[in-house]
Amino acid sequence: MHRLLLIVIACALTAGCAPKSTFVLLPDPNGQVGKIIITNSQGSQTLNQARQSVVIKSKTESPGKIKTMDEADIHSLFGKALDIQPLPPAKFLLYFKPESVQPKPESKAEIPKIMQAIKDRHSMDISVNGHTDRKGEADYNHELSFQRAKQVQQMLEKEGVDPSLITTTSHGKNNPLVPTADNVPEPRNRRVEVIVR
Repeated sequence: MHRLLLIVIACALTAGCAPKSTFVLLPDPNGQVGKIIITNSQGSQTLNQARQSVVIKSKTESPGKIKTMDEADIHSLFGKALDIQPLPPAKFLLYFKPESVQPKPESKAEIPKIMQAIKDRHSMDISVNGHTDRKGEADYNHELSFQRAKQVQQMLEKEGVDPSLITTTSHGKNNPLVPTADNVPEPRNRRVEVIVR
């Protein structure tokens, strides 16, 4: 979102695309708010809180005062653009028993939810990332996590997902969800993460 705003700023200020430009900082899909600096040759303003806005009337005037825009005004000005935003990525965790490549029964129940997320997003990008806990040798864990990821990939393919849309990776005991020392079993680390974009 910030990169897009910078492109709009450059267009409005250097090419004179619009006699007046309004900028509003919105949270990302996770609710996090970044920061954007609105600058021209006459001055600058920094937006760093949700719904803060600033108007630039022309390239010969400094950015106006920072105001907080209410939701109704945001929707009135930007509703059409906001309505066509893609859905944020959906993340699913499937857990496994020790030394097993079969998801636990409650994790198998995630497959219909994953399929719905793929359908809702018209997804062309699905990541299936295998993990183990930190118990055992690195090479063994790398292969086990790969086999877990392949098992989930096969489950998705069985439901009709095109294999060319799936990227499968193996992290072994690296990138634990719950940090532990070596050789410590941790059920939450024995997982496959599926990310649907």
